[in-house]
Amino acid sequence: MFRNHTCGALRASDIGKEVTLSGWVQKLRDKGFVVWVDLRDRYGIVQLVFDEERTPAELLEKAKHLGREFVLKVHGKVIERTSKNPNLPTGDIEVLVSEMEILNKALVPPFTIEDQTDGGEDLRMKYRYLDIRRNPVKNNLIFRHKVTMEVRNYLSEHGFIEVETPYLIKSTPEGARDFVVPSRMNEGQFYALPQSPQTFKQLLMVGGMDRYFQIVKCFRDEDLRADRQPEFTQIDCEMAFVTQEDILQAFEGLTRHLLKTIKNVEVPSFPRMTYDDAMRKYGNDKPDIRFGMEFGELNKVAQHKDFNVFNSAELVVGIAVPGAATYTRKEIDALIDWVKRPQVGAKGMVYVKCNEDGSYKSSVDKFYDQEDLAAWAQVTGAKPGDLICVLSGDAHTTRTQLSALRMELAGRLGLRKADEFAPLWVVDFPLLEWDEESGKYHAMHHPFTSPKPGQLELLDSDPGAVKANAYDLVLNGNEIGGGSIRIHDKATQEIMFRHLGFSPEEARAQFGFLMDAFQYGAPPHGGIAFGLDRLVAILGGQETIRDFIAFPKNNSGRDVMIDAPAKLDDAQLAELHLKLDT
Repeated sequence: MFRNHTCGALRASDIGKEVTLSGWVQKLRDKGFVVWVDLRDRYGIVQLVFDEERTPAELLEKAKHLGREFVLKVHGKVIERTSKNPNLPTGDIEVLVSEMEILNKALVPPFTIEDQTDGGEDLRMKYRYLDIRRNPVKNNLIFRHKVTMEVRNYLSEHGFIEVETPYLIKSTPEGARDFVVPSRMNEGQFYALPQSPQTFKQLLMVGGMDRYFQIVKCFRDEDLRADRQPEFTQIDCEMAFVTQEDILQAFEGLTRHLLKTIKNVEVPSFPRMTYDDAMRKYGNDKPDIRFGMEFGELNKVAQHKDFNVFNSAELVVGIAVPGAATYTRKEIDALIDWVKRPQVGAKGMVYVKCNEDGSYKSSVDKFYDQEDLAAWAQVTGAKPGDLICVLSGDAHTTRTQLSALRMELAGRLGLRKADEFAPLWVVDFPLLEWDEESGKYHAMHHPFTSPKPGQLELLDSDPGAVKANAYDLVLNGNEIGGGSIRIHDKATQEIMFRHLGFSPEEARAQFGFLMDAFQYGAPPHGGIAFGLDRLVAILGGQETIRDFIAFPKNNSGRDVMIDAPAKLDDAQLAELHLKLDT
Protein backbone atom coordinates (compact mmCIF):
# COMPACT_ATOMS: atom_id res chain seq x y z
CA MET A 1 0.00 0.00 0.00
CA PHE A 2 1.48 3.31 -1.09
CA ARG A 3 -0.97 5.43 0.90
CA ASN A 4 -4.01 5.24 3.14
CA HIS A 5 -4.52 9.02 3.19
CA THR A 6 -3.83 11.80 0.73
CA CYS A 7 -1.57 14.71 1.62
CA GLY A 8 -4.39 17.23 1.81
CA ALA A 9 -6.77 15.10 3.90
CA LEU A 10 -5.29 15.15 7.41
CA ARG A 11 -6.72 17.43 10.10
CA ALA A 12 -6.47 17.89 13.88
CA SER A 13 -9.05 15.12 14.31
CA ASP A 14 -6.46 12.69 12.89
CA ILE A 15 -3.87 13.38 15.63
CA GLY A 16 -2.54 10.07 16.97
CA LYS A 17 -3.23 8.09 13.80
CA GLU A 18 -0.61 6.05 12.02
CA VAL A 19 -0.68 7.02 8.33
CA THR A 20 1.02 6.08 5.08
CA LEU A 21 1.44 8.86 2.51
CA SER A 22 2.99 9.17 -0.94
CA GLY A 23 3.81 12.27 -2.96
CA TRP A 24 6.43 14.71 -4.20
CA VAL A 25 8.83 16.84 -2.17
CA GLN A 26 7.65 20.43 -2.49
CA LYS A 27 10.47 21.89 -0.39
CA LEU A 28 12.81 21.00 2.47
CA ARG A 29 13.99 23.05 5.46
CA ASP A 30 17.06 21.67 7.26
CA LYS A 31 17.89 23.15 10.66
CA GLY A 32 20.49 20.50 11.46
CA PHE A 33 18.73 18.98 14.44
CA VAL A 34 15.36 18.95 12.68
CA VAL A 35 14.25 18.60 9.05
CA TRP A 36 10.83 19.62 7.74
CA VAL A 37 9.64 18.37 4.37
CA ASP A 38 6.52 19.56 2.57
CA LEU A 39 5.00 16.56 0.82
CA ARG A 40 2.60 17.32 -2.04
CA ASP A 41 0.07 15.40 -4.07
CA ARG A 42 -2.99 16.43 -6.08
CA TYR A 43 -5.02 16.93 -2.91
CA GLY A 44 -2.71 19.25 -1.00
CA ILE A 45 0.43 19.58 1.11
CA VAL A 46 1.31 18.10 4.48
CA GLN A 47 4.38 18.82 6.57
CA LEU A 48 6.64 15.91 7.50
CA VAL A 49 9.01 16.22 10.42
CA PHE A 50 12.27 14.41 11.22
CA ASP A 51 14.14 15.38 14.41
CA GLU A 52 17.15 14.05 16.29
CA GLU A 53 15.15 13.27 19.43
CA ARG A 54 12.48 11.06 17.87
CA THR A 55 13.90 10.04 14.48
CA PRO A 56 16.58 7.37 13.99
CA ALA A 57 19.88 8.99 12.97
CA GLU A 58 20.03 7.08 9.67
CA LEU A 59 16.53 8.27 8.69
CA LEU A 60 17.27 11.86 9.67
CA GLU A 61 20.42 11.83 7.55
CA LYS A 62 18.48 10.34 4.63
CA ALA A 63 15.90 13.13 4.92
CA LYS A 64 18.63 15.77 4.71
CA HIS A 65 19.62 14.51 1.26
CA LEU A 66 16.16 14.69 -0.30
CA GLY A 67 15.74 16.91 -3.34
CA ARG A 68 12.83 18.87 -4.78
CA GLU A 69 10.34 16.66 -6.63
CA PHE A 70 11.70 13.41 -5.20
CA VAL A 71 8.85 10.88 -5.00
CA LEU A 72 8.42 9.48 -1.48
CA LYS A 73 6.45 6.94 0.47
CA VAL A 74 6.42 7.65 4.20
CA HIS A 75 4.85 6.10 7.30
CA GLY A 76 4.42 7.89 10.59
CA LYS A 77 2.18 9.35 13.27
CA VAL A 78 0.02 12.45 12.96
CA ILE A 79 1.02 14.91 15.70
CA GLU A 80 -0.01 18.43 16.63
CA ARG A 81 2.03 21.10 14.93
CA THR A 82 3.83 23.45 17.31
CA SER A 83 3.85 26.41 14.91
CA LYS A 84 0.52 26.21 13.13
CA ASN A 85 -0.02 27.50 9.58
CA PRO A 86 -3.52 29.05 9.22
CA ASN A 87 -3.04 29.35 5.42
CA LEU A 88 -2.78 25.56 4.97
CA PRO A 89 -5.75 23.20 5.40
CA THR A 90 -3.36 20.73 7.06
CA GLY A 91 -1.68 23.52 9.02
CA ASP A 92 -2.68 22.25 12.48
CA ILE A 93 -0.78 18.96 12.15
CA GLU A 94 2.38 17.37 10.87
CA VAL A 95 3.51 13.78 10.41
CA LEU A 96 6.40 12.46 12.50
CA VAL A 97 8.02 10.05 10.05
CA SER A 98 9.19 6.65 11.24
CA GLU A 99 9.76 5.02 7.82
CA MET A 100 10.61 6.50 4.43
CA GLU A 101 11.16 5.01 0.99
CA ILE A 102 12.43 7.04 -1.94
CA LEU A 103 10.27 5.79 -4.81
CA ASN A 104 12.08 7.89 -7.39
CA LYS A 105 14.72 10.56 -7.38
CA ALA A 106 14.30 13.68 -9.53
CA LEU A 107 16.51 16.07 -11.40
CA VAL A 108 16.29 19.68 -10.29
CA PRO A 109 13.24 20.96 -12.21
CA PRO A 110 13.86 23.70 -14.81
CA PHE A 111 11.41 26.01 -13.02
CA THR A 112 9.89 26.17 -9.56
CA ILE A 113 6.80 24.04 -9.03
CA GLU A 114 4.93 26.80 -7.24
CA ASP A 115 1.86 28.96 -7.87
CA GLN A 116 4.10 31.90 -8.82
CA THR A 117 6.74 30.17 -10.90
CA ASP A 118 9.92 31.55 -12.42
CA GLY A 119 9.32 29.61 -15.66
CA GLY A 120 8.27 31.37 -18.86
CA GLU A 121 5.48 29.97 -21.03
CA ASP A 122 7.77 28.32 -23.59
CA LEU A 123 9.74 26.55 -20.87
CA ARG A 124 6.60 25.43 -19.06
CA MET A 125 5.10 24.10 -22.31
CA LYS A 126 8.26 22.07 -22.95
CA TYR A 127 7.92 20.52 -19.52
CA ARG A 128 4.15 20.56 -19.35
CA TYR A 129 4.07 17.42 -17.19
CA LEU A 130 5.87 19.45 -14.52
CA ASP A 131 3.67 22.49 -15.07
CA ILE A 132 0.58 20.36 -14.39
CA ARG A 133 1.89 19.79 -10.85
CA ARG A 134 1.43 23.51 -10.12
CA ASN A 135 -1.85 24.48 -8.45
CA PRO A 136 -3.02 26.96 -11.14
CA VAL A 137 -2.79 24.39 -13.95
CA LYS A 138 -3.95 21.46 -11.81
CA ASN A 139 -6.96 23.42 -10.57
CA ASN A 140 -7.85 24.52 -14.10
CA LEU A 141 -7.92 20.91 -15.27
CA ILE A 142 -10.04 19.90 -12.28
CA PHE A 143 -12.35 22.84 -13.04
CA ARG A 144 -12.64 21.70 -16.67
CA HIS A 145 -13.58 18.22 -15.47
CA LYS A 146 -16.28 19.69 -13.23
CA VAL A 147 -17.79 21.73 -16.07
CA THR A 148 -17.65 18.76 -18.44
CA MET A 149 -19.41 16.49 -15.97
CA GLU A 150 -22.14 19.08 -15.35
CA VAL A 151 -22.70 19.31 -19.12
CA ARG A 152 -22.79 15.54 -19.53
CA ASN A 153 -25.14 15.03 -16.58
CA TYR A 154 -27.50 17.86 -17.57
CA LEU A 155 -27.87 16.68 -21.16
CA SER A 156 -28.30 13.06 -20.09
CA GLU A 157 -31.03 14.07 -17.64
CA HIS A 158 -32.81 15.92 -20.47
CA GLY A 159 -33.01 12.93 -22.78
CA PHE A 160 -29.85 13.38 -24.84
CA ILE A 161 -27.89 10.28 -25.86
CA GLU A 162 -24.10 10.46 -26.15
CA VAL A 163 -22.98 8.93 -29.44
CA GLU A 164 -19.41 8.78 -30.76
CA THR A 165 -18.76 9.62 -34.41
CA PRO A 166 -15.69 8.76 -36.51
CA TYR A 167 -12.41 10.68 -36.56
CA LEU A 168 -11.27 9.26 -39.91
CA ILE A 169 -13.73 10.74 -42.38
CA LYS A 170 -13.96 12.18 -45.88
CA SER A 171 -12.58 15.62 -46.67
CA THR A 172 -15.42 18.06 -47.37
CA PRO A 173 -15.34 21.85 -47.86
CA GLU A 174 -16.52 23.34 -44.54
CA GLY A 175 -14.47 26.54 -44.31
CA ALA A 176 -11.02 25.84 -42.88
CA ARG A 177 -8.48 23.42 -44.28
CA ASP A 178 -8.72 19.80 -43.23
CA PHE A 179 -5.97 17.82 -41.56
CA VAL A 180 -5.54 14.83 -43.84
CA VAL A 181 -4.35 11.31 -43.04
CA PRO A 182 -2.92 9.08 -45.78
CA SER A 183 -4.37 5.58 -46.10
CA ARG A 184 -1.73 2.86 -46.34
CA MET A 185 -4.28 0.33 -47.59
CA ASN A 186 -5.82 2.62 -50.21
CA GLU A 187 -2.96 4.03 -52.26
CA GLY A 188 -3.27 7.71 -53.13
CA GLN A 189 -6.33 8.21 -50.94
CA PHE A 190 -6.71 10.14 -47.71
CA TYR A 191 -8.91 10.43 -44.69
CA ALA A 192 -9.60 13.83 -43.11
CA LEU A 193 -9.92 14.66 -39.43
CA PRO A 194 -13.33 16.24 -38.74
CA GLN A 195 -13.69 20.00 -38.40
CA SER A 196 -16.94 19.06 -36.68
CA PRO A 197 -19.22 16.00 -36.70
CA GLN A 198 -21.75 18.01 -38.72
CA THR A 199 -22.91 15.49 -41.30
CA PHE A 200 -22.76 12.57 -38.86
CA LYS A 201 -25.03 14.24 -36.33
CA GLN A 202 -27.49 15.00 -39.12
CA LEU A 203 -27.35 11.35 -40.13
CA LEU A 204 -28.06 10.40 -36.51
CA MET A 205 -31.24 12.49 -36.75
CA VAL A 206 -32.19 10.56 -39.88
CA GLY A 207 -31.47 7.43 -37.83
CA GLY A 208 -34.03 8.44 -35.22
CA MET A 209 -31.62 9.42 -32.40
CA ASP A 210 -33.65 12.55 -31.80
CA ARG A 211 -31.48 14.02 -29.00
CA TYR A 212 -27.74 13.54 -29.52
CA PHE A 213 -24.69 14.99 -27.87
CA GLN A 214 -20.98 14.34 -27.92
CA ILE A 215 -18.00 15.95 -26.22
CA VAL A 216 -15.68 15.62 -29.16
CA LYS A 217 -12.29 16.66 -30.53
CA CYS A 218 -12.39 18.71 -33.73
CA PHE A 219 -9.54 19.74 -36.02
CA ARG A 220 -8.88 22.74 -38.27
CA ASP A 221 -5.69 23.33 -40.20
CA GLU A 222 -5.91 27.11 -40.25
CA ASP A 223 -3.46 29.91 -39.59
CA LEU A 224 -3.50 30.28 -35.83
CA ARG A 225 -4.64 33.53 -34.32
CA ALA A 226 -4.31 34.48 -30.69
CA ASP A 227 -5.64 31.82 -28.37
CA ARG A 228 -6.63 29.34 -31.08
CA GLN A 229 -5.73 25.66 -31.16
CA PRO A 230 -5.55 23.35 -34.20
CA GLU A 231 -7.42 20.75 -32.14
CA PHE A 232 -10.23 21.83 -29.85
CA THR A 233 -13.18 20.32 -28.02
CA GLN A 234 -16.85 20.85 -28.82
CA ILE A 235 -20.02 20.06 -26.93
CA ASP A 236 -21.81 18.92 -30.06
CA CYS A 237 -25.61 18.63 -29.94
CA GLU A 238 -28.49 17.94 -32.32
CA MET A 239 -32.27 17.63 -31.90
CA ALA A 240 -35.03 16.42 -34.22
CA PHE A 241 -38.59 17.76 -34.56
CA VAL A 242 -37.62 21.17 -33.18
CA THR A 243 -37.85 24.83 -34.13
CA GLN A 244 -35.21 27.46 -33.46
CA GLU A 245 -37.09 28.47 -30.32
CA ASP A 246 -36.93 24.93 -28.96
CA ILE A 247 -33.16 24.90 -29.32
CA LEU A 248 -32.66 28.34 -27.80
CA GLN A 249 -34.72 27.34 -24.78
CA ALA A 250 -32.93 24.00 -24.34
CA PHE A 251 -29.41 25.40 -24.42
CA GLU A 252 -30.23 28.56 -22.56
CA GLY A 253 -31.26 26.11 -19.86
CA LEU A 254 -27.89 24.34 -20.03
CA THR A 255 -25.97 27.61 -19.84
CA ARG A 256 -28.08 28.87 -16.94
CA HIS A 257 -27.48 25.55 -15.15
CA LEU A 258 -23.71 25.88 -15.59
CA LEU A 259 -23.68 29.46 -14.32
CA LYS A 260 -25.68 28.43 -11.27
CA THR A 261 -23.86 25.22 -10.37
CA ILE A 262 -20.33 26.33 -11.28
CA LYS A 263 -20.40 30.04 -10.38
CA ASN A 264 -23.55 30.35 -8.23
CA VAL A 265 -24.78 33.08 -10.58
CA GLU A 266 -28.48 33.43 -11.37
CA VAL A 267 -29.19 34.78 -14.86
CA PRO A 268 -32.71 35.66 -16.07
CA SER A 269 -33.84 34.99 -19.63
CA PHE A 270 -31.08 35.78 -22.09
CA PRO A 271 -31.58 38.88 -24.26
CA ARG A 272 -31.69 38.44 -28.03
CA MET A 273 -30.23 40.66 -30.71
CA THR A 274 -30.24 40.41 -34.48
CA TYR A 275 -26.97 40.20 -36.34
CA ASP A 276 -27.71 43.53 -38.04
CA ASP A 277 -28.30 45.26 -34.68
CA ALA A 278 -25.14 43.74 -33.20
CA MET A 279 -23.06 45.05 -36.09
CA ARG A 280 -24.73 48.48 -35.97
CA LYS A 281 -24.49 48.93 -32.19
CA TYR A 282 -21.21 47.18 -31.41
CA GLY A 283 -19.34 46.55 -34.67
CA ASN A 284 -19.15 42.78 -34.28
CA ASP A 285 -21.42 39.75 -34.05
CA LYS A 286 -20.35 38.76 -30.52
CA PRO A 287 -20.75 41.93 -28.48
CA ASP A 288 -19.75 42.17 -24.83
CA ILE A 289 -22.83 43.65 -23.15
CA ARG A 290 -21.39 43.79 -19.63
CA PHE A 291 -20.89 47.50 -20.31
CA GLY A 292 -22.37 50.18 -22.57
CA MET A 293 -20.49 52.30 -25.09
CA GLU A 294 -22.97 51.57 -27.88
CA PHE A 295 -22.09 53.07 -31.24
CA GLY A 296 -23.65 56.37 -32.23
CA GLU A 297 -23.81 57.01 -35.99
CA LEU A 298 -22.90 60.65 -36.60
CA ASN A 299 -23.29 61.11 -40.35
CA LYS A 300 -26.33 63.40 -40.02
CA VAL A 301 -24.74 65.64 -37.40
CA ALA A 302 -21.12 65.61 -38.61
CA GLN A 303 -21.20 65.80 -42.41
CA HIS A 304 -22.56 69.32 -42.82
CA LYS A 305 -19.33 71.29 -42.24
CA ASP A 306 -16.06 71.71 -44.15
CA PHE A 307 -14.33 68.74 -42.57
CA ASN A 308 -13.62 66.58 -45.61
CA VAL A 309 -12.42 63.58 -43.59
CA PHE A 310 -16.00 63.12 -42.41
CA ASN A 311 -17.72 64.38 -45.56
CA SER A 312 -15.99 61.78 -47.73
CA ALA A 313 -16.61 58.88 -45.31
CA GLU A 314 -19.30 56.25 -45.77
CA LEU A 315 -19.71 56.13 -41.98
CA VAL A 316 -18.88 58.48 -39.12
CA VAL A 317 -19.39 56.70 -35.82
CA GLY A 318 -18.45 57.28 -32.20
CA ILE A 319 -18.64 55.94 -28.65
CA ALA A 320 -18.93 57.71 -25.31
CA VAL A 321 -16.22 56.55 -22.90
CA PRO A 322 -17.50 56.97 -19.34
CA GLY A 323 -15.43 59.27 -17.12
CA ALA A 324 -12.60 59.62 -19.63
CA ALA A 325 -12.82 63.38 -20.14
CA THR A 326 -10.03 63.58 -17.57
CA TYR A 327 -7.63 61.89 -20.02
CA THR A 328 -4.56 64.02 -20.66
CA ARG A 329 -3.41 64.90 -24.15
CA LYS A 330 -0.66 62.30 -23.74
CA GLU A 331 -3.21 59.61 -22.90
CA ILE A 332 -5.40 60.57 -25.86
CA ASP A 333 -2.40 60.60 -28.21
CA ALA A 334 -1.62 57.08 -26.98
CA LEU A 335 -5.18 56.04 -27.90
CA ILE A 336 -4.75 57.54 -31.36
CA ASP A 337 -1.48 55.65 -31.78
CA TRP A 338 -3.28 52.49 -30.63
CA VAL A 339 -5.97 52.71 -33.33
CA LYS A 340 -3.29 53.42 -35.94
CA ARG A 341 -1.52 50.13 -35.24
CA PRO A 342 -1.58 47.69 -38.17
CA GLN A 343 -3.72 45.30 -36.14
CA VAL A 344 -6.49 47.96 -36.05
CA GLY A 345 -5.65 50.03 -39.12
CA ALA A 346 -7.43 53.34 -38.50
CA LYS A 347 -5.91 56.49 -40.03
CA GLY A 348 -6.69 58.59 -36.97
CA MET A 349 -9.27 59.43 -34.33
CA VAL A 350 -11.30 62.52 -33.51
CA TYR A 351 -12.15 63.15 -29.86
CA VAL A 352 -14.49 65.35 -27.87
CA LYS A 353 -14.13 66.01 -24.14
CA CYS A 354 -17.51 66.52 -22.48
CA ASN A 355 -16.58 68.87 -19.64
CA GLU A 356 -18.35 68.82 -16.30
CA ASP A 357 -19.63 72.39 -16.88
CA GLY A 358 -21.50 71.30 -20.00
CA SER A 359 -19.00 72.69 -22.51
CA TYR A 360 -17.08 70.67 -25.10
CA LYS A 361 -13.43 70.59 -26.15
CA SER A 362 -12.64 68.83 -29.39
CA SER A 363 -9.74 68.06 -31.70
CA VAL A 364 -11.90 69.51 -34.51
CA ASP A 365 -13.02 72.75 -32.81
CA LYS A 366 -11.94 74.55 -35.98
CA PHE A 367 -14.82 72.95 -37.87
CA TYR A 368 -17.55 72.34 -35.27
CA ASP A 369 -19.14 74.65 -32.71
CA GLN A 370 -20.56 73.83 -29.29
CA GLU A 371 -24.02 73.19 -30.70
CA ASP A 372 -22.60 70.65 -33.17
CA LEU A 373 -20.66 68.84 -30.47
CA ALA A 374 -23.71 68.79 -28.20
CA ALA A 375 -25.52 66.93 -30.99
CA TRP A 376 -22.67 64.40 -31.09
CA ALA A 377 -23.03 63.91 -27.35
CA GLN A 378 -26.76 63.33 -27.72
CA VAL A 379 -26.28 60.71 -30.45
CA THR A 380 -23.57 58.81 -28.55
CA GLY A 381 -25.26 59.17 -25.15
CA ALA A 382 -22.26 61.05 -23.73
CA LYS A 383 -22.63 62.75 -20.36
CA PRO A 384 -20.51 65.42 -18.66
CA GLY A 385 -17.19 63.84 -17.77
CA ASP A 386 -17.21 61.45 -20.75
CA LEU A 387 -14.90 61.30 -23.76
CA ILE A 388 -16.32 60.81 -27.26
CA CYS A 389 -14.05 58.83 -29.63
CA VAL A 390 -14.94 59.07 -33.32
CA LEU A 391 -13.71 57.07 -36.31
CA SER A 392 -14.73 57.35 -39.97
CA GLY A 393 -14.29 55.62 -43.30
CA ASP A 394 -15.67 52.53 -45.02
CA ALA A 395 -18.65 51.32 -42.98
CA HIS A 396 -17.61 47.72 -42.32
CA THR A 397 -13.95 48.52 -41.65
CA THR A 398 -14.75 51.47 -39.41
CA ARG A 399 -17.18 49.47 -37.30
CA THR A 400 -14.55 46.76 -36.87
CA GLN A 401 -11.95 49.33 -35.82
CA LEU A 402 -14.27 51.04 -33.34
CA SER A 403 -15.26 47.65 -31.92
CA ALA A 404 -11.59 46.93 -31.21
CA LEU A 405 -11.20 50.35 -29.55
CA ARG A 406 -14.33 49.81 -27.46
CA MET A 407 -12.99 46.52 -26.09
CA GLU A 408 -9.55 48.01 -25.42
CA LEU A 409 -11.04 50.94 -23.50
CA ALA A 410 -13.32 48.63 -21.52
CA GLY A 411 -10.26 46.64 -20.48
CA ARG A 412 -8.38 49.76 -19.43
CA LEU A 413 -11.37 51.03 -17.46
CA GLY A 414 -11.93 47.71 -15.67
CA LEU A 415 -15.38 47.19 -17.22
CA ARG A 416 -14.73 43.60 -18.32
CA LYS A 417 -15.18 42.00 -14.92
CA ALA A 418 -14.42 38.29 -14.81
CA ASP A 419 -17.06 37.67 -12.13
CA GLU A 420 -19.88 39.23 -14.19
CA PHE A 421 -21.65 37.16 -16.84
CA ALA A 422 -23.72 38.65 -19.65
CA PRO A 423 -25.06 36.01 -22.06
CA LEU A 424 -26.74 37.00 -25.32
CA TRP A 425 -28.33 35.24 -28.27
CA VAL A 426 -27.43 36.72 -31.66
CA VAL A 427 -29.92 35.63 -34.34
CA ASP A 428 -30.87 36.24 -37.97
CA PHE A 429 -27.40 35.99 -39.51
CA PRO A 430 -27.01 36.36 -43.26
CA LEU A 431 -27.24 32.97 -44.91
CA LEU A 432 -24.46 33.80 -47.37
CA GLU A 433 -21.49 36.16 -47.42
CA TRP A 434 -19.72 37.46 -50.51
CA ASP A 435 -16.06 36.61 -50.95
CA GLU A 436 -14.19 39.14 -53.09
CA GLU A 437 -11.24 36.86 -53.73
CA SER A 438 -13.23 33.96 -55.19
CA GLY A 439 -16.00 36.16 -56.60
CA LYS A 440 -18.80 34.04 -55.19
CA TYR A 441 -20.97 33.54 -52.14
CA HIS A 442 -19.94 31.30 -49.25
CA ALA A 443 -22.10 29.92 -46.48
CA MET A 444 -21.63 32.10 -43.39
CA HIS A 445 -22.03 29.03 -41.18
CA HIS A 446 -22.01 25.86 -43.30
CA PRO A 447 -23.80 24.55 -46.41
CA PHE A 448 -26.48 22.72 -44.40
CA THR A 449 -27.95 25.82 -42.69
CA SER A 450 -31.53 26.51 -43.72
CA PRO A 451 -32.81 29.94 -44.70
CA LYS A 452 -35.44 31.62 -42.57
CA PRO A 453 -38.94 30.40 -43.44
CA GLY A 454 -40.30 32.08 -46.57
CA GLN A 455 -36.91 33.36 -47.80
CA LEU A 456 -35.80 30.49 -50.02
CA GLU A 457 -37.09 32.25 -53.15
CA LEU A 458 -34.83 35.25 -52.43
CA LEU A 459 -31.78 33.11 -53.23
CA ASP A 460 -32.41 33.68 -56.94
CA SER A 461 -33.20 37.40 -56.80
CA ASP A 462 -31.20 38.76 -53.85
CA PRO A 463 -29.02 36.08 -52.23
CA GLY A 464 -27.23 38.55 -49.96
CA ALA A 465 -30.52 39.51 -48.30
CA VAL A 466 -31.45 35.98 -47.22
CA LYS A 467 -31.33 35.43 -43.47
CA ALA A 468 -30.21 32.15 -41.97
CA ASN A 469 -32.18 30.14 -39.46
CA ALA A 470 -29.04 30.38 -37.33
CA TYR A 471 -28.04 31.59 -33.89
CA ASP A 472 -24.93 32.16 -31.78
CA LEU A 473 -24.69 32.17 -28.00
CA VAL A 474 -22.36 34.93 -26.82
CA LEU A 475 -20.95 35.21 -23.30
CA ASN A 476 -18.88 38.22 -22.23
CA GLY A 477 -17.89 39.11 -25.78
CA ASN A 478 -17.01 35.56 -26.82
CA GLU A 479 -18.97 33.23 -29.06
CA ILE A 480 -19.32 30.11 -26.90
CA GLY A 481 -21.85 28.30 -29.09
CA GLY A 482 -23.38 28.43 -32.51
CA GLY A 483 -25.83 26.45 -34.57
CA SER A 484 -28.78 26.44 -36.91
CA ILE A 485 -31.89 24.70 -38.10
CA ARG A 486 -30.65 22.42 -40.87
CA ILE A 487 -31.86 21.75 -44.35
CA HIS A 488 -33.52 18.33 -44.21
CA ASP A 489 -34.75 17.72 -47.75
CA LYS A 490 -32.81 16.94 -50.89
CA ALA A 491 -34.39 19.58 -53.13
CA THR A 492 -33.59 22.49 -50.83
CA GLN A 493 -30.07 21.19 -50.24
CA GLU A 494 -29.51 21.00 -54.01
CA ILE A 495 -30.61 24.64 -54.34
CA MET A 496 -28.17 25.65 -51.62
CA PHE A 497 -25.29 23.77 -53.23
CA ARG A 498 -26.05 25.45 -56.56
CA HIS A 499 -25.91 28.92 -55.01
CA LEU A 500 -22.61 28.04 -53.33
CA GLY A 501 -21.10 27.25 -56.73
CA PHE A 502 -21.19 23.44 -56.62
CA SER A 503 -21.98 21.67 -59.86
CA PRO A 504 -24.43 18.76 -59.46
CA GLU A 505 -21.49 16.40 -59.98
CA GLU A 506 -19.37 18.13 -57.31
CA ALA A 507 -22.23 18.16 -54.84
CA ARG A 508 -22.83 14.47 -55.49
CA ALA A 509 -19.17 13.59 -55.07
CA GLN A 510 -18.83 15.51 -51.81
CA PHE A 511 -22.19 14.99 -50.14
CA GLY A 512 -24.00 12.25 -52.01
CA PHE A 513 -24.27 10.14 -48.84
CA LEU A 514 -26.19 12.93 -47.09
CA MET A 515 -28.45 13.65 -50.07
CA ASP A 516 -29.29 9.96 -50.26
CA ALA A 517 -30.12 9.88 -46.55
CA PHE A 518 -32.53 12.80 -46.96
CA GLN A 519 -34.61 10.64 -49.32
CA TYR A 520 -35.36 8.13 -46.56
CA GLY A 521 -37.47 10.28 -44.29
CA ALA A 522 -35.21 12.89 -42.70
CA PRO A 523 -36.98 14.74 -39.85
CA PRO A 524 -36.77 18.51 -39.36
CA HIS A 525 -33.75 19.02 -37.14
CA GLY A 526 -31.22 21.51 -35.81
CA GLY A 527 -28.50 21.84 -33.28
CA ILE A 528 -25.71 23.76 -31.68
CA ALA A 529 -22.05 23.27 -30.80
CA PHE A 530 -20.38 24.88 -27.79
CA GLY A 531 -16.65 25.48 -27.68
CA LEU A 532 -15.82 23.69 -24.44
CA ASP A 533 -12.32 25.18 -24.12
CA ARG A 534 -13.63 28.75 -24.41
CA LEU A 535 -16.64 28.10 -22.18
CA VAL A 536 -14.45 26.68 -19.41
CA ALA A 537 -11.99 29.57 -19.66
CA ILE A 538 -14.74 32.19 -19.35
CA LEU A 539 -16.38 30.39 -16.43
CA GLY A 540 -12.91 30.17 -14.89
CA GLY A 541 -12.51 33.94 -15.19
CA GLN A 542 -9.59 33.76 -17.60
CA GLU A 543 -8.92 34.77 -21.18
CA THR A 544 -6.60 32.00 -22.41
CA ILE A 545 -7.91 28.58 -23.39
CA ARG A 546 -4.41 27.06 -23.25
CA ASP A 547 -4.57 27.35 -19.46
CA PHE A 548 -7.44 24.84 -19.45
CA ILE A 549 -5.98 22.30 -21.89
CA ALA A 550 -3.70 19.58 -20.55
CA PHE A 551 -1.26 19.52 -23.47
CA PRO A 552 -1.83 22.55 -25.72
CA LYS A 553 -0.03 23.57 -28.90
CA ASN A 554 1.83 26.86 -29.19
CA ASN A 555 0.94 29.71 -31.57
CA SER A 556 2.73 27.89 -34.39
CA GLY A 557 0.68 24.75 -33.88
CA ARG A 558 3.62 22.86 -32.37
CA ASP A 559 3.73 20.63 -29.35
CA VAL A 560 7.16 21.62 -28.06
CA MET A 561 7.05 18.92 -25.39
CA ILE A 562 6.96 15.95 -27.79
CA ASP A 563 8.34 17.97 -30.75
CA ALA A 564 5.40 17.50 -33.07
CA PRO A 565 4.76 17.74 -35.95
CA ALA A 566 7.84 15.79 -36.99
CA LYS A 567 9.30 14.33 -40.17
CA LEU A 568 8.66 10.74 -41.26
CA ASP A 569 11.48 8.53 -42.35
CA ASP A 570 11.74 7.30 -45.93
CA ALA A 571 10.40 3.84 -45.08
CA GLN A 572 7.22 5.26 -43.57
CA LEU A 573 6.73 7.60 -46.52
CA ALA A 574 7.13 4.74 -48.96
CA GLU A 575 4.66 2.59 -47.02
CA LEU A 576 2.12 5.42 -47.27
CA HIS A 577 2.85 5.92 -50.99
CA LEU A 578 4.09 9.46 -50.35
CA LYS A 579 7.04 11.33 -51.79
CA LEU A 580 8.22 14.75 -50.64
CA ASP A 581 9.22 17.47 -53.11
CA THR A 582 11.77 18.93 -50.71
